[in-house]
Amino acid sequence: MKNKNLVIVESPTKAKTIGKILGDNFVLASSMGHIIDLPTKELGVDIEKGFTPAYVAIPSRKKVLSSIKKEAKDKDKIYIATDPDREGEAIGWQLKERIFKGKDVLRVTFHEITPSAVAEAFKNPRPFDANMVEAQVGRRVLDRIVGYFLSPLLWKKIARGLSAGRVQSVALRLIIEREREIQKFVPREYWEVEAELKKLTNSFLAKLQKIGDKKAQIKDKGEADKIVSDIQGKEFKVTALKESEKRRFADAPFITSTMQQEAFNKLRFNATKTMIIAQQLYEGVDIGQDSSIGLITYMRTDSTRVAPEAITEVRSHILRHFGKEYLPEAPNVYKVKKLAQEAHEAIRPTLLSQPPEGLKEILSKDQYKLYELIYNRFIASQMSPARYLAKTADIKVDKYLFTASGSTLIFAGFMSVYNRNNDDEENGKNIIPDLKEGDILELIKLLASQHFTKPPARYSDSSLIKALEEEGIGRPSTYAPIIYTLILRDYIRRLKGYFFPTELGFKVCDLLVEYFPKIMDPKFTALMEEELDEIEEGRLERIKVLQDFYQPFKESLDFAQAHIKKEVITSDEVCDKCGKPMIFKWGRRGKFLSCSDFPKCKNSKSITSGVKCPGPECGGELLERRSTRGFFYGCTNFPKCRFTSKTLPEDKEE
Repeated sequence: MKNKNLVIVESPTKAKTIGKILGDNFVLASSMGHIIDLPTKELGVDIEKGFTPAYVAIPSRKKVLSSIKKEAKDKDKIYIATDPDREGEAIGWQLKERIFKGKDVLRVTFHEITPSAVAEAFKNPRPFDANMVEAQVGRRVLDRIVGYFLSPLLWKKIARGLSAGRVQSVALRLIIEREREIQKFVPREYWEVEAELKKLTNSFLAKLQKIGDKKAQIKDKGEADKIVSDIQGKEFKVTALKESEKRRFADAPFITSTMQQEAFNKLRFNATKTMIIAQQLYEGVDIGQDSSIGLITYMRTDSTRVAPEAITEVRSHILRHFGKEYLPEAPNVYKVKKLAQEAHEAIRPTLLSQPPEGLKEILSKDQYKLYELIYNRFIASQMSPARYLAKTADIKVDKYLFTASGSTLIFAGFMSVYNRNNDDEENGKNIIPDLKEGDILELIKLLASQHFTKPPARYSDSSLIKALEEEGIGRPSTYAPIIYTLILRDYIRRLKGYFFPTELGFKVCDLLVEYFPKIMDPKFTALMEEELDEIEEGRLERIKVLQDFYQPFKESLDFAQAHIKKEVITSDEVCDKCGKPMIFKWGRRGKFLSCSDFPKCKNSKSITSGVKCPGPECGGELLERRSTRGFFYGCTNFPKCRFTSKTLPEDKEE
């Protein structure tokens, strides 16, 4: 049929959902992401001619490109309905400029894939946003320059196949610096003294806060025992009471970073898994009766803004299901960070009429968990605050001042829908009975406990994303790929949810910090992000941002190229083929031993863990191996022994 319209989106799932909404007069095609990009085997940027990018068709996408061209031949109109962010704008613009030049190409955007939102978008197509495209081109060129020139320096110094990136390398630095803090940390012993006290039948705990006019600082057991001995048998008297009502306000609806953080904290989903599931929920789920719908709004966003009609809907929902007391007089409004894309919305359910419980049989287990988190967080964000009755009592024993604190939940508010981590700690952990000034309390027992100061915690998906966001490093679409790339390159490993840098990660980071301190400076990286945002706002020109960056970068690059030499670390072993020393190298499978006379002698061998293989009558040792799924331990006697393990078993001889 000649007069059908062509609609181009990124993925087949999105195409299927939108196709069902639009009906028979539209043909849907998916680009499978980028079709046109910078070439993979060359710089692809003409630095001398204003940093002009030389875009080419991606070889693996040529069949997709041919299919889209064929579909477009006899169509009246072509609609580009790629995602409503810089990257989606750039994908669409590339198609318009390079594939459909001269044709009637219209841009449509929507933040949720629902019949009403899609219909509204197609009624009101808009021109392509040149500033958004310029900002994305600027980011792509900037990242290509950094990666293209820095990666070969890592090959020269350490090993081929390594990579550096403008944002990923700064994230690596944060992880490395945290690990060094942990390594340098010296635990300090301290003691606390608590009294379990009683009035009538109610007991509670009070902690020693002051000795005389000074803060209680107890260094060792001797001091603690002396205090306990001194207090024993003396009178505990209430000297001051304070009672106040505290309010706890709901959090904003999710943006990308907070969704990733909370999905890790509550569900233990890593950032990549969270984004894959969120993408599925956004692009569309078949909810029966041959009807597909996007269950959440667009999931790459840094804006807490909510559409007025969604606010009206959620306030009606709260009033209907919870009552007037749970509904604030005016809608809750949340702070939007500087340069957030205000055309975007927060992540929220598209239809409150589709509660998670009703979709439990339709969604996968993980989809259900994330959808429930997003759904409940959004409803809670527009509810009244929780209220607590907080009590504090000062209790004196001679020169010692103890303080007892506790709180009781008196109105749940938003917490009846959504409990943040550790919310229960606020309620009922230490219930203070009704006391009066001058009350004499019964001592049940004194508790002296030993503690040690703790080093800072290693980064997890949640805490790293929070740190990146606070530092202004990266943007919503980059958090998950940053972590994925660092793990893929074996610069870091995720163990029990926390990131441990590898020896290779330390080496890469140290080299980049030594020769490119500016690139590795979080503040400089944040400034670059702000400048890219300002290109999108139309306040800066792309070419000026790139020129200002490139000149000092080129000076550092020239210095590094002249001074970096191959690192050679000699081992204690000698080559069993030629007798020359064996040296350490890194390859696709990690660290290994190679003959120092390479390429004349090509002898190499894996480095074993020194732990005996637990396989029956094996006698081999376990060594680290790498697969597409990550790292594991295998036997040196493979294929005779096929023992594998994700963790290193304890050496039984040891």
